[in-house]
Amino acid sequence: MNGGDEVVAAPAGPPNPLDWKFSQVFGERTAGEEVQEVDIISAIEFYKSGDYLATGDRGGRVVLFERTDTKDHGGSRRDSERMDYSISRHPEFRYKTEFQSHEPEFDYLKSLEIEEKINKIRWCQTSNGALFLLSTNDKTVKFWKVQEKKVKKISEMNVDPLKGKGNGSIASSSSSAIHLANGGSPEGYLSNDFSFPPGGIPSLRLPMVVSSQETSLMARCRRVYAHAHDYHINSISNNSDGETFISADDLRINLWNLEISNQSFNIVDVKPANMEDLTEVITSAEFHPTHCNTLAYSSSKGSIRLVDLRQSALCDSYAKLFEEQEAPGSRSFFTEIIASISDIKFGKDGRYILSRDYMTLKLWDINMDSGPVATFQVHEYLRPKLCDLYENDSIFDKFECCLSGDGLRVATGSYSNLFRVFGCAPGSAEATTLEASKNPMRRQVPTPSRPSRSLGNSITRVVRRGAETPGVDANGNSFDFTTKLLHLAWHPTENAIACAAANSLYMYYA
Repeated sequence: MNGGDEVVAAPAGPPNPLDWKFSQVFGERTAGEEVQEVDIISAIEFYKSGDYLATGDRGGRVVLFERTDTKDHGGSRRDSERMDYSISRHPEFRYKTEFQSHEPEFDYLKSLEIEEKINKIRWCQTSNGALFLLSTNDKTVKFWKVQEKKVKKISEMNVDPLKGKGNGSIASSSSSAIHLANGGSPEGYLSNDFSFPPGGIPSLRLPMVVSSQETSLMARCRRVYAHAHDYHINSISNNSDGETFISADDLRINLWNLEISNQSFNIVDVKPANMEDLTEVITSAEFHPTHCNTLAYSSSKGSIRLVDLRQSALCDSYAKLFEEQEAPGSRSFFTEIIASISDIKFGKDGRYILSRDYMTLKLWDINMDSGPVATFQVHEYLRPKLCDLYENDSIFDKFECCLSGDGLRVATGSYSNLFRVFGCAPGSAEATTLEASKNPMRRQVPTPSRPSRSLGNSITRVVRRGAETPGVDANGNSFDFTTKLLHLAWHPTENAIACAAANSLYMYYA
């Protein structure tokens, strides 16, 4: 080492809790402004590099945002790595374009209205500077290509209308286009004046298509994958092979090739011969991030099944089953409802699966099916209110979850436009509550940082955190069940979160 530098070993142990700050808001509404139902955001997804963000809403629109803070640093990759501009830099996005992905439809056979609401968006691999993404409503998946096209303009018909009124001379550029009918010499009336008839019509020229430097973004629907689901689609997920994807509804999972829209393969079917025997439904499904033969799906009974596509064509038998055994004597009318998993996500390396049920977040190691490796209490304070939540249907709200790119933290939403971030590194006691507003720490709830070990099933090393959060925030305000933060996404490479509060998209960085 030169200059007497010495290597200092980083202290072992969990990372420090993140200090979250407000970054941006799109579609912020003023106090008392009425929110239109069609403008409420229903899906959020980052592109895998983090350079783009897509949102879908209940009106069937997809809005794309582009990252701007990394565009300014030119030069080679090594130069940009050498430049230490990371101190003040955080991901910033700007509006890029939007398009109408789905329209409301009517199924005449079933007398059923099909909403245009976007349920999920998934980015596909880019090529030739074009962006590709899948979007789905309850019944139909669409494959979109978004590309910049140069604007072509038609030049004006008349070069100069005033010029022709004087002597009838026409523009020099079109003089070569004059052909005489008899092919003879244009003697007599042609000297330097190429007008015909002499002193007659204003100067004309043929219109020309001119390609300008301006560009516009064009969204084109490349394929429509329809008529394959009897029930509402709850998930779509791209395969790492770049060629296939799955779509899942309550009872079936179908495998599609991106290039073929008129056929799909049913790979999971949990529909019983007699529908009265139905005990559980599929709630979410996702492909493994790197193994193209592996996928996971969750159920309304709180279990996650890992499926290997190499085992058989119809994957009704699973490779692994992940579920937590309930404590004896703890069963109630609400047990099964709150056990239903609303969302699952694989970690970046595919080793862990994060699941969200109504009360908790659970982190599962796919090599250990005895139980979750960590449990994070999100809604424990709502346990006494389950009757009220059942009455107003809030107990059926489907909250999403997400993991940080480094796998050290997890996040999920709650009521009163709050969301929670937990540290999941060994020994971490991080549990932060933030509000989707310009001041995210405004309603900071004091959270005890004592991780308490679960004695009931010590083999699973379950750490439960955040359980003692009260139902009232630090200012004494009770929680509002009408404002719920269902959708959020973590930036793939940095500590930044995008979350949807009604029609507003809030972004935070740490």
